[in-house]
Amino acid sequence: MNVGLFIPCYVNQFYPQVAIATLQLLEKFNCKVGYPLQQTCCGQPMANSGYEKLSQGCNELFTENFAGFDYIVCPSGSCTLHIKDHLHSHKDEKTAASIRGKVYELSEFLVDILKVEEVNAVFPYRVGVHQSCHGQRGLHTSQMSELVAAPFSKINQLLNKVQQIELVQLNRVDECCGFGGTFCVAEEAVSARMGQDRVADHEKNNVQVITGGDMSCLMHLEGILRRKKSNVVVKHIAEILNAG
Repeated sequence: MNVGLFIPCYVNQFYPQVAIATLQLLEKFNCKVGYPLQQTCCGQPMANSGYEKLSQGCNELFTENFAGFDYIVCPSGSCTLHIKDHLHSHKDEKTAASIRGKVYELSEFLVDILKVEEVNAVFPYRVGVHQSCHGQRGLHTSQMSELVAAPFSKINQLLNKVQQIELVQLNRVDECCGFGGTFCVAEEAVSARMGQDRVADHEKNNVQVITGGDMSCLMHLEGILRRKKSNVVVKHIAEILNAG
């Protein structure tokens, strides 16, 4: 299986260990992984700010970079959803359409495509899961609590396979952290307060680690944790699944 590794800008710049863990994890499951060295931003920040036309260069480059892969996998729900919903090419729309249909966030790729049954990982900590909005409501990686339907979470499904982990039930399982990309800049005070509320839920339930599928959300929560000198740390799910 030929997999293209799509790494978001902020992971590349601030959390390279998440990219490395994702690569190693995919290789453990016998994927042949390629990393296009010319990849840049997927264009989501411009598009979300109302300047989608300015992201067309990103679209064309993304299409060129990832045209030859069977699947494209990304350790970020928000960037994955942007490509899945908004990638278009003036030069090669057929290839862009093909890419939209085979780009996956890491946890959904492991559950839906690889159908992982066993994870050789050990992580002896109390862990709270942050269900990011893009993953949950856009990619449907977990159930939304306002719906009258059976609960599920692809992230939890994978974490339950990790040895010695203790998954903690939160009071508000799918509340937004307040990051929202450019929202945290335009509405700084609201964003910070939402993040503080999200952190408080984890702390009330005595978690040691907060995890999730979007390092952007975890970055936001990590900033709040550091400012209050909390002992709680954040880990991307790839780091946990690759631990031990």
